Amino acid sequence: MRTFVAIDLEPEIKKNISNFIQKLDSHNPNIRWTKNQGMHLTLKFIGEIPDEREDDIKSVLMDISLKHERFPLKLAGTGTFPPRSRHPRILWVGIEENPKLRYVQNDVESKLEKMSIPREKRKFHPHLTLGRVKSSHNIAPVLEKLAENINTEFGKMEVAEVTLFKSTLKPTGAEYDALAKIQLK
Repeated sequence: MRTFVAIDLEPEIKKNISNFIQKLDSHNPNIRWTKNQGMHLTLKFIGEIPDEREDDIKSVLMDISLKHERFPLKLAGTGTFPPRSRHPRILWVGIEENPKLRYVQNDVESKLEKMSIPREKRKFHPHLTLGRVKSSHNIAPVLEKLAENINTEFGKMEVAEVTLFKSTLKPTGAEYDALAKIQLK
């Protein structure tokens, strides 16, 4: 089963971001837009695991949750990967810098690494993916709107839990199911 650890977003924030996607050009066939169900902040992509490892991962997340308090999360700003590119691969909404978020994410990485789940090679750059660009054809208007919203705030929430998700890849896109919601202290 394909899994990852993430922070699920509150419905109001998902609504704000969905409305923003509509303004960007939700009918642009060159971009695969993120659906409401897929709006989450990934802390750690685990990948394929045997079903029997699920309980071990849940146990690790429970241990982590006992060490970390709830914390605020603010979604603001827009950008692309690669940054400021005319041919981006990813369009995103930013997450305001928060040391508590980094501590939780690093703890998840460290503890899962001890379970022989490799550490991510890239530096953690907290963001919410708006869309994946299939082709840069006719993308200039979308990039202009992103640039106009570089300082826009999309919402704030308190992070009270982390979620272990299962991801099922389908021709219509990935479908996500929560395997466990682990409360922070």
